[in-house]
Amino acid sequence: MQNFYKKTGLNLYVWLAFFILPFYFISQYSKLWTMVTGIIIILVFFVCYLLAFITKGWQVYMWIGLLIAISITMTIAYDYAYFSLFLAFFIGNIKNKAGFFTLYSVNLGASFLTINYGFINQSSLLVSQLPFVFISLMASILLPISTYNKNKTEQLEGQLENANKRLDDLVKMEERQRIARDLHDTLGQKLSLIGLKTDLAKRLLRNNPDQAEIELNDLRQTASTALKEVREMVTTMRGTQLVDELFRAEQILKAASIEFELEGNPKLQDTSQLNENVIGMCLKEAVTNVVKHSQATVCTIIIKETQSDNILTVRDNGVGIERTRNKDRRGTGILGMKERLEFVNGCLDLRSRADKTGTQLVIQVPKLTRKPMKEDTT
Repeated sequence: MQNFYKKTGLNLYVWLAFFILPFYFISQYSKLWTMVTGIIIILVFFVCYLLAFITKGWQVYMWIGLLIAISITMTIAYDYAYFSLFLAFFIGNIKNKAGFFTLYSVNLGASFLTINYGFINQSSLLVSQLPFVFISLMASILLPISTYNKNKTEQLEGQLENANKRLDDLVKMEERQRIARDLHDTLGQKLSLIGLKTDLAKRLLRNNPDQAEIELNDLRQTASTALKEVREMVTTMRGTQLVDELFRAEQILKAASIEFELEGNPKLQDTSQLNENVIGMCLKEAVTNVVKHSQATVCTIIIKETQSDNILTVRDNGVGIERTRNKDRRGTGILGMKERLEFVNGCLDLRSRADKTGTQLVIQVPKLTRKPMKEDTT
């Protein structure tokens, strides 16, 4: 029963009424052999109809072709033109586009030709059914298109749901990688330093207690710094808005005696939380580079929105990257930004010269992350 409803959208009891109708129509004939032949043809039709439901592949087209031939025979021999309505319900469920339009055209063409043939021969029985024949013909035109579009919509909704699930899985995977990367960057160096200082303090404990005490104090300070960085990292994992990250950037720049300038609206519109987090993390890395390496006196942050993208520009009047490229690990930070931006289909443009014209970093991130869906043609 559920299979019938899924395929046709009609309750099984409605189909039972349709099933009885052709037998009632045949019973109006007076000749026994005509009735027997008609009943056999009807039974063959419904057997083929059932086989078309349960088979797959090329066999479905074979059974539908046979059903169309039976429909033509019933219309010409018995003036029963309603089997095309059964076929209209079924053909709409054909998923293959070429197969659907082929069967739709053949069934519709056969219905037109056989009904016109009956009218040309002035079949009194067919003429008396004219209103019902017209309704059946209109249903044969509209039902397959309606059913096909409905199934296609459901299919696309299913693909969209699957795509969203895959995107959620990718987000979780990327978040795990980000956490692992941040833990490595935050704790790896500090823990290595703690291990080295512990060994050094152990060696100095007997020969140079004063120096050992200094190393132990440094060890405690390093551990406190690591704990602070872990707490900051956990706060970042919860997700922040660009407005909050800009506030922290302003505080850091002012602490480094760098003038802060902001252009544009920091409240992004139509932007997912993931994309805004990526923009915030990139801004944090860019401002950190400005403070550590640029020797700038002014840092300008420009926020611009287009119909499809968010564009963040971080510009300073410092010494440029070329003069510091071999002296620091700024390239590692830029690489991290590129990795984050690639995940949301974003891009990074870096412009810098060693003539004290400063550095300009442009981050462009789509407002929505979209992935193509492959259409199922089976």
